[in-house]
Amino acid sequence: MDHGEDPGATWRVEGLEERKPGRFRLGGIPPLRRRTFWVIIGVLLFANWLTARAILLDPPGLLVPYSVFLDEVEQGNVVRVTARGDAIEGIFAEPVTYPAAGQPDSATSADFETERPAFASEDGLLDLLRSHDVIIEATPIDPPAPLWQLIVFSFGPTIIFVGVFVMILKRFGGGGLPGGLGRSKAKRYEHTPSGRVTFADVAGIDEAKAELSELVDFLRRPEKYARLGGRIPSGVLLSGPPGTGKTLLARAVAGEAHVPFFSSSASEFVEMVVGVGASRVRDLFAEALKVAPSIVFIDELDAIGRSRSSGPNVGGHDEREQTLNQILTEMDGFSGAEGVIVLAATNRPEILDSALLRPGRFDRQVVVNPPDQAGRHAILEIHSRGVPLGPDVDLRALASATPGMVGADLRNLINEAALSAARHDRDQVTMVDLMSSLDKILLGVERQIVIDEAERSRTAFHEAGHALLGMLQPGADPVRKISIIPRGRALGVTLQTPDADRYAFDANYLRGRIIGALGGRAAEDVVFGSVTTGAESDLEQVTHIARSMVGRWGMSERVGLVTALPGPGQEGYGRAASEATLQLVDSEVRRIVDECYETAVGTLRGHLPQLEALAAALLEHETLDETASYAAADIAHTKGAGAHWSGSDVAALAPEIAALNRDLDDVGPSPRHH
Repeated sequence: MDHGEDPGATWRVEGLEERKPGRFRLGGIPPLRRRTFWVIIGVLLFANWLTARAILLDPPGLLVPYSVFLDEVEQGNVVRVTARGDAIEGIFAEPVTYPAAGQPDSATSADFETERPAFASEDGLLDLLRSHDVIIEATPIDPPAPLWQLIVFSFGPTIIFVGVFVMILKRFGGGGLPGGLGRSKAKRYEHTPSGRVTFADVAGIDEAKAELSELVDFLRRPEKYARLGGRIPSGVLLSGPPGTGKTLLARAVAGEAHVPFFSSSASEFVEMVVGVGASRVRDLFAEALKVAPSIVFIDELDAIGRSRSSGPNVGGHDEREQTLNQILTEMDGFSGAEGVIVLAATNRPEILDSALLRPGRFDRQVVVNPPDQAGRHAILEIHSRGVPLGPDVDLRALASATPGMVGADLRNLINEAALSAARHDRDQVTMVDLMSSLDKILLGVERQIVIDEAERSRTAFHEAGHALLGMLQPGADPVRKISIIPRGRALGVTLQTPDADRYAFDANYLRGRIIGALGGRAAEDVVFGSVTTGAESDLEQVTHIARSMVGRWGMSERVGLVTALPGPGQEGYGRAASEATLQLVDSEVRRIVDECYETAVGTLRGHLPQLEALAAALLEHETLDETASYAAADIAHTKGAGAHWSGSDVAALAPEIAALNRDLDDVGPSPRHH
């Protein structure tokens, strides 16, 4: 693989033994033990040879005295003899027992062996044998085993044993852990021209791309920085909400730099066996050093990088803590000249151990935020490259209709639209497919259930109450769609989205959100004189907004400019205020909600004809888009610049506005569910 402009002169791999070509290596075995290993192999080969020789040689015959042999010849019981020097071997016609039966060590055999005494050279044995028609030979009765058999049976078992033993050693990686537990499960991606991910495949997160472009330049031209004493960052931490493209951004860095990319999830390091995680970390970094310059990417770092003070340590042998310590040790061992960069991603940087975030380990922290409207438009263009779009598709309008959506959401939106077009046998994806897919993603699939007329009427007034307050409340987000068609867990829904992305929210806007959320409950109270359980999700949303206003954002004069409640993800760290302050927070929350509810009821009572007209239109049409909603309520509406709505052809939908600002990530969805 091409790694750029010959970085070999600049990058060096410290701590690795130089590998000589053609040299057989047994990784993980120390030199002293390696010599012992070869001595054992030699002893095994010799023992194997002796065993095979004993097996392949002919079994010895019955050893009889020379006199017994002569007696058997005279009795005509000898069929064949073979002479080798003074040794005589042969075959009896009938098996002979010697010593005599019943004697110790007696044996019976037709094959025999004997030794001719030196003084018996003139005993006329040859004439005796010929007179009794004995076959006389001077060669062995059975030929010796072929050479290939001798070699195979002498050395084959030991060679097989040694091969299996070496394979086991290589699989263990020298770590001594059974089953290859100590080997890293990281996947290595080689960037071929057809499958390489580059910055051109990443959009909507330009600030993060600009921050990481320096790493790419450093990997391509290290000498540019080395001559000025610059040192490459040991690690870069990518943080941000799920689906914003952290993993894609890391792969793009590797693709731009043309270097190997090792990807692993932090949870893959941890097993039930203590020490496995640390062994896998060592193996991963050793593999990355062998092909340096390279990039190691660890996803979901918080799985093992959680602060060590956040929980009890079980007996001092906590596997997660050992794994974290090994990562810290490996990153400390970098001098900056190895060419290995560690990229990590997390959704919760606030819970990471402080030792990970200090300079020398993760030197940089890059925040990957959800894209703005222009970013969403660029992301939609990337994900629709291979999708045939119809002439009515307006990606800018779609981008403005999806505030808060991240790259993964937009990719899913395009895919669902393509599936919808295929179900309807279309050759192109139309705007109707895109909007229906957006409906499906945000609201769920339509439920085919039968609702009686009384409950259907109550649902219509409930949603009309939400929508009418959204139209009348100053500064509220425009109403985009109202529906009483059951979807997902909701019987009806009212959608409000801003004309442009918003990043700050004042107290008046938040009060308007509370008033709008209480509109359904207030409408039921005004029209029917009773309430139902349909406002449960509305009350949860209202309570959370009010508590955040009072306890987190300093929007109450009685509580003051203090933080009395923990932020998102910090609920397990104990109380943030005294009991008296928390009671004050609760009373202020009650006051704000009660004031907003009185405003909601009073506004609906003053506009009761419009409420009834809007509910009647919902009962007739079941779904009203932006234009039809304002027309039914007889309220003038001026669309904001950049909205690009086209009446009933475009259903302007969006997820919760709170996703635009991470401080509001728990406020709740802008759609009002009944």
